[in-house]
Amino acid sequence: MTDQTQRAEAQAPSPGHINKPLFAITGGFITLFCVIALFDLDLLSTLVDTGFAFSAKYFGLYWQVLLLGTFLMGLVLVVLPGGRAIMGGTARPEFSVFQWGSMIMCTLLAGGGVFWAAGEPMAHFLSSPPLFGGEAGTAEAVTPALAQSFMHWGFLAWAILGALSTVMLMHYHYEKGLPLAPRTLLYPVFGDKAIKGPIGLIADASCIIAVVAGTVGPIGFLGLQVSYGLNALFGVSDTFTTQAVVIAGLVALYTVSAMTGLTRGIQLLSKINVILAALLLLFILVFGPTAFIFKSYFAGFSAYLGNFFQMALYRGEAGLFGEPGWLSWWTVFFWGWFMGYGPLMAMFIARISRGRSIRGIVIMLSLVAPIITTFWFTIIGGSGIAFELGNTGSVSTAFEGFNLPAALLAITQQLPMGFFVSLLFLVLTTIFVATTGDSMTYVISVAMSDEDKSSMPVRVFWGVGMGLMALILISLGAGGVGKLQSFIVISAVPVSLVLLPTLWDALRITIAKGRGTI
Repeated sequence: MTDQTQRAEAQAPSPGHINKPLFAITGGFITLFCVIALFDLDLLSTLVDTGFAFSAKYFGLYWQVLLLGTFLMGLVLVVLPGGRAIMGGTARPEFSVFQWGSMIMCTLLAGGGVFWAAGEPMAHFLSSPPLFGGEAGTAEAVTPALAQSFMHWGFLAWAILGALSTVMLMHYHYEKGLPLAPRTLLYPVFGDKAIKGPIGLIADASCIIAVVAGTVGPIGFLGLQVSYGLNALFGVSDTFTTQAVVIAGLVALYTVSAMTGLTRGIQLLSKINVILAALLLLFILVFGPTAFIFKSYFAGFSAYLGNFFQMALYRGEAGLFGEPGWLSWWTVFFWGWFMGYGPLMAMFIARISRGRSIRGIVIMLSLVAPIITTFWFTIIGGSGIAFELGNTGSVSTAFEGFNLPAALLAITQQLPMGFFVSLLFLVLTTIFVATTGDSMTYVISVAMSDEDKSSMPVRVFWGVGMGLMALILISLGAGGVGKLQSFIVISAVPVSLVLLPTLWDALRITIAKGRGTI
């Protein structure tokens, strides 16, 4: 038996193990958030708004540099000789390329891409991003609107989900026997203190709280969107009762999926989702504004690449530490959201990427997935802009007040067989959010259990817990979910510090593998 195997077995927890301090901190914090929201939403608003303003002002620039650096460093790993190294301790991948790619694609898009694909391009079209300026609502506003959306959902967003952190976790977990948990990302800085001490506990708790906040938001929005859609399509009352029933069904779906594990429920749900999404997008391409979609995509992508660094590092009115304004409600918010997912998403990707090379993992995350996502945004959001240009108010009227569910339905109902397409999009959105719910429930439970195959009760607890939290917040109206969205940015502050060592340690690992010294 090798020293590495002995170390892994010595550190392995007993089956069904639960990290009780971690469970108490995370569960207690989430409970406290909901209790304050129920009894004094004004107090919660004050606390969250203050924290949001502080986080956006003093961490916004750091986050912009961190995401840009993560993406660029990932490209370096691709060209290094060590990029060919196979990770995960097995020479053969557990999942096919389609299965693997499906599970990865369903993460970020499910986390809000369905909601935002219709809404964000329209928002930038109706109010031009400050970097571009120009007259809003005109043909000249189309390219900047798509380019800005691509910045928020493209290369940088996907890279922070695991381009570097996945490499680190796979190396330290599968080759060095360290836990598959966020604290392992701090091992290069703190050594064993990060694994066994309070530093690791704080890191794990911060990352779990951030991903719970980031996942509960889409769960709540799904309840609002499906309820709105059922009202518009079937006349079902758009009430809290309807929203609660929708969320209860969603929770049952993704909890059962998480209980059955990666090889069955999660993989199957992701596969169904990708096939349905592809069919719907193909339908829109054929029967929608096809020429406009392709023309807008290439123009928007060219503008995205041409202004890449200006958009990535745009500070505008914020300067270094000024009041962020537009920046805080767009770029900083998205960066905080995606970073909050980062460490646990890296755990999920590490678990499904065994047998893949460093180069393959980075290319899938940093290049392939972003390109597919930007095209997704153009097909849905670009169609909405085309309809709005052809008939002013056909989408913008429904979208007024930033009504994301109404924007999506306003677009789909203008397509041939609009009723049927709208219904399928509601189904697609539900499955999309379910794939985020099941994958995040799974990895939260893994982090909580300190083992690859977490205990079943822990999976059920977090699956149901996130659904209950969503119900509590939407019962308070727009204010509850809105405060959760702002809290996402606050929760990203400690997570962004956990991700910092990835900038140099993933490079060190890749170089060492190229030299055969690790």
